[in-house]
Amino acid sequence: MLKNYFKIGWRNLQRHKAYAFINIIGLSLGIACAILIFTLISFHSSFDDFHHDKDRIYRIVTEFHDEKIDYEAAVPQPLGKAFRNDYSFAEKIARVISYHDVLISVPGEKEIKKFQEEDQVAFAEPEFFDIFNFPLAEGDPFTALSNPHSALLTQTIAKKYFGTAPAIGKTIRMDNKTDFTITGILKDLPSNTDRKQGIYLSYDDLKDRNAWIASDSSWGAMVSGSMCFIRLKPSITPEQVNKAFSQFSAKYYKGRDAKIWQFHLQPLSDIHFNSDFDGYADKKYLWALGFIGLFLIVTACVNFVNLATAQALNRSKEVGIRKVLGSLRSQLFWQFMAETTLITGFALIVAYGLALIALPSLNQLFKSKMELHLFSSWPLPLFLLILSGLVIFLSGSYPGLVLARFQPVLALKSKLSQAHIGGFSLRRILVVTQFTICQILIIGTIVIASQMHYSKNIDLGFNKDAIVTLPIPIHDKTKMNTLRDRLTAIAGVEKITLCHRPPASNSNNTTEVRYDNRSEDEHWSINLKSGDDHYLSTFGLKLVAGRNFYPSDTIREFVVNETFVKELNLPSPQDVLGKRLSVNGGSMTAPIVGVVKDFHNYSLHNEIAATCIMPDYNSYESCSIKINLANTRSALAAFEKTWNDIYPEYLYSYHFLDDGIAEFYEMDKIMLTLVEVFAGIAIFIGCLGLYGLVSFMALRRTKEIGVRKVLGANFGNILWLFGKEFSRLLLIAFVIAAPIAGYSMHRYLQDFKYRIEIGAGIFILAILFTFLIAALTIGYRSVRSALANPVTSLRSE
Repeated sequence: MLKNYFKIGWRNLQRHKAYAFINIIGLSLGIACAILIFTLISFHSSFDDFHHDKDRIYRIVTEFHDEKIDYEAAVPQPLGKAFRNDYSFAEKIARVISYHDVLISVPGEKEIKKFQEEDQVAFAEPEFFDIFNFPLAEGDPFTALSNPHSALLTQTIAKKYFGTAPAIGKTIRMDNKTDFTITGILKDLPSNTDRKQGIYLSYDDLKDRNAWIASDSSWGAMVSGSMCFIRLKPSITPEQVNKAFSQFSAKYYKGRDAKIWQFHLQPLSDIHFNSDFDGYADKKYLWALGFIGLFLIVTACVNFVNLATAQALNRSKEVGIRKVLGSLRSQLFWQFMAETTLITGFALIVAYGLALIALPSLNQLFKSKMELHLFSSWPLPLFLLILSGLVIFLSGSYPGLVLARFQPVLALKSKLSQAHIGGFSLRRILVVTQFTICQILIIGTIVIASQMHYSKNIDLGFNKDAIVTLPIPIHDKTKMNTLRDRLTAIAGVEKITLCHRPPASNSNNTTEVRYDNRSEDEHWSINLKSGDDHYLSTFGLKLVAGRNFYPSDTIREFVVNETFVKELNLPSPQDVLGKRLSVNGGSMTAPIVGVVKDFHNYSLHNEIAATCIMPDYNSYESCSIKINLANTRSALAAFEKTWNDIYPEYLYSYHFLDDGIAEFYEMDKIMLTLVEVFAGIAIFIGCLGLYGLVSFMALRRTKEIGVRKVLGANFGNILWLFGKEFSRLLLIAFVIAAPIAGYSMHRYLQDFKYRIEIGAGIFILAILFTFLIAALTIGYRSVRSALANPVTSLRSE
């Protein structure tokens, strides 16, 4: 009997090819998106879950409790050593500090190979590889980093540096200063870990990179890559450790700082997702993608149900004959479920192929290495099995019940009507559901795109266009001045400044501040920006009070921003001029000589921070150049030649400031791309179903259209016959979608401190776009019916 069900189902699909094609395409698109979203969510959910005793591994993080609470994933460098000495909670404690833009040289017999490593270098204690399951392919894991000047490389990095030659015992050099001997080769780190470094150096050598940070007294300093991981003893709970941290802060910080500096444990499983501590994948975005995947499956199933119930009248005689010949309701139901299973099976095969084709693009978008493993792991096959069962049930059960309950006498006399299959009411509900989902995604796309446009075009308070930034690899005053003088003479250079970083950057130095010789520090921190006397003019920062600081190599004067004045609750920028400012624990003290108009020193996700700008050549790490874009090609070539002449032992690189600012919104752009694609697929699936329904509607009303035309109905009347029904449904869908989408997008925009307002224009644009798409879909088939010869229509049975 089961074989017979599928044989008859196959014949029916061959007989109704258009019906089968629309359903297979709709379902395959929905299932393909569901597979990709499942793969994406599974990949991010698996981050760092392969370590032994993962439930006992934690990262110590920092909270600053002052007027507001600020969060930082990093900790002061001495914390790990002090915690190890003071408490016995942990089996293992390991400190690790990662650095960006590190020059690694490989000395050779004929030449020295140089590599600028963006995010590959970290100093780590040996215990780091006891806590984390990163096995060695070569070398002894217990001694690999125990001695000074030792290094571990991953297999990929070792091959990059030495090719196929053995790497153990070879030497690499960091920043043209310190040599390290390779004592071990790590197996390549899995793609599902937040530890991305491929070069690990002995922690004892941190002092060669930064002596102050490496010292045991640097409790007031913190670099973003300084982290401390611990593995607790089995009998210890995180609550016990967090309770002890309050006493810990009181021991190493004095006065008000003991209350400001707070530490606690963050579970390993939370690191990848917690945006407060720089987690990469916020769980709310993954939940949103999960719901989008569910919406797309529902949209595809709605298509199936709509078309199947519309098709049911055409199969009424078949059902009537089967019932007369003795078929039971259950047999007719399972016959239709077999057809649904066939369609779903074909759709599943097509969907898997589409997912394989689309996966490289998804990997490129997320810069990841996700894979589809159909037979090598159980989660995906189980998901496909559950998804297939869900699709078959949602798509096939109702149409199967409708067919099974047909009365044989009415069916054989062809007297079944829409009322016998539930009328149009069900299909109205399904069409409304489908286009509600579409309009939610359309509104979401418009809002995210509008916010991205706003972020790109808002006045940041400084000039970001046509500014090229070059690195300054060493703090050599003579070479810095030579670089500036020679670059200034190049055609196309308009302005130039030596500085630590541009006004908005991912690298920021924040510290405590004391104003006008007050008895204690302010209850907020200040962002330090160092640059020469051309910093303001190069970036177009505008003075609102006072003057720029005079040329100097050391800190003699400060310029602050308007937010600094507001934080002090002073009525006018003039009030701070001449007052002394002390920052960085009192190591930098000078008078305030100017106030600049506020500028965005972070992304629009963050509020503008109180900022001070001062000259300090010891902290200059970049040279920013305002150029005439007409001379871009020749200027960039001249920059490279000049830079290489001055710093021949280092690697040249450059980037445009506006590209760096665009990186602030990388995750938002990824979300926009995904929502755009999924909205487009939802609209396409909806249009497929809409076209199928209109085609069926035109077929069933052929004689009615002929009669109307004979009685004087014109072309517009016939079009409106089709349009009015769906116009009402689209409006109802919009009324449902608008508040849902508005609330969801309001929540999304809360992540931005500076954001657009969700106005009526966004909703009007969404409904107009939906009507346009629906009109184009319905229009072609409606026009054909309206132009049909009424004589031919009236002959139709």
